[in-house]
Amino acid sequence: MARTSKKLTALDVKNQTKPGRHADGDGLYLNIAKGGSMSWIFLGMKDGTRREMGLGGYPAVSLADARTKMDECRKAVAAGVDPIAARNVEKPKTFGECADDFIASMEGGWRNDKHTDQWRMTLGDAYCKSIRSKSVAEVSTDDVLKILTPIWQTKAETASRLRGRIERVLDYAKVKGWRQGENPALWRGHLKGALPARQKLQRGHHAAMGYKALPAFIERLQGAEAMSARALEFLILTAARSGEVLGAKWPEFDLEEAIWTVPADRMKAGKEHRVPLSDRALAIVKALHEVRTNDYVFPGERKDRPLSGMAFAMLMRRMKVAAYTPHGFRSAFRDWCGDETTFQREVAEAALAHEVGNKVEAAYRRSDALKKRRDLMTAWERYCLIPLQDNVVALPARA
Repeated sequence: MARTSKKLTALDVKNQTKPGRHADGDGLYLNIAKGGSMSWIFLGMKDGTRREMGLGGYPAVSLADARTKMDECRKAVAAGVDPIAARNVEKPKTFGECADDFIASMEGGWRNDKHTDQWRMTLGDAYCKSIRSKSVAEVSTDDVLKILTPIWQTKAETASRLRGRIERVLDYAKVKGWRQGENPALWRGHLKGALPARQKLQRGHHAAMGYKALPAFIERLQGAEAMSARALEFLILTAARSGEVLGAKWPEFDLEEAIWTVPADRMKAGKEHRVPLSDRALAIVKALHEVRTNDYVFPGERKDRPLSGMAFAMLMRRMKVAAYTPHGFRSAFRDWCGDETTFQREVAEAALAHEVGNKVEAAYRRSDALKKRRDLMTAWERYCLIPLQDNVVALPARA
């Protein structure tokens, strides 16, 4: 007598509510738990023993999907293979899976989300698309060279960091037992013989807009009605780093004293940094304080999250100045200090939260030179906000 199959219809499955197992035929059952959750199971025989295998929950796994999985199980049983044992054999990890696992394991030890985003971007499709789906055990020296060679001369700093990150991921895979042998991304004694040494490469720098173009740019920036525009203007006026601005939270601000205190765990040097706020910088913050929605001074669209790490780049692309980087505004500030003012070098370096070397500079770091830096930042604001005049270079439409 022929086996009965395909008893159920999609409508039956959708409307079924009675707890228990409901047979579709050929060993496929819809199982409804007392709480109402629904899942698919396959019942088969292996060496005289009944075997039960889950095929996934409904509606994520449809009736048609469940039947396909059931057919695969029946074929496995007919071939003498235990489908449950076969499923439990761990599939080889791909490089992409391994990279994602490594980043997740390290995320708590990194100071900010930007660092994590950089790892995800460089180890993602932007550079590693060719090996993301490849078994991590099979990634070879040739694979790594194909990724690095096109950018080794043109994006030296990025290429060097990318090589190091690939090396870390492959070391992680070896520790986990997912690959064996020498690391194909190793520099000393390996890639060093196939790529130019780092010191022979052009050092990567952040493209900086000249300070003479800044008054015109800020005038355009003030005309843009976007949170990213307010954040970028604040970044320029405070000479701060992108991560410091994007991660700024309200408890860091003393609006009465006009001081922004960036905690040590958000600073590159790992030391607390006080930033004296000029009038315009303070006005930006106060206006946002009146309409605050979460802990972040510059909130993003996602709930309880700050602006994205890509917000500045996207804004500058829309303003046709994508050739420059947000970090380059710190260089513009430093050039202006040296070229146009008589402020001491130590004060300018302290404003940038740079590590300083000699004893005099170290003394400024201990006292933090707040009053002198307030005078400096006030002068910087006056320069940035001066009306356009003939001696001010207008910003070109496209760099």
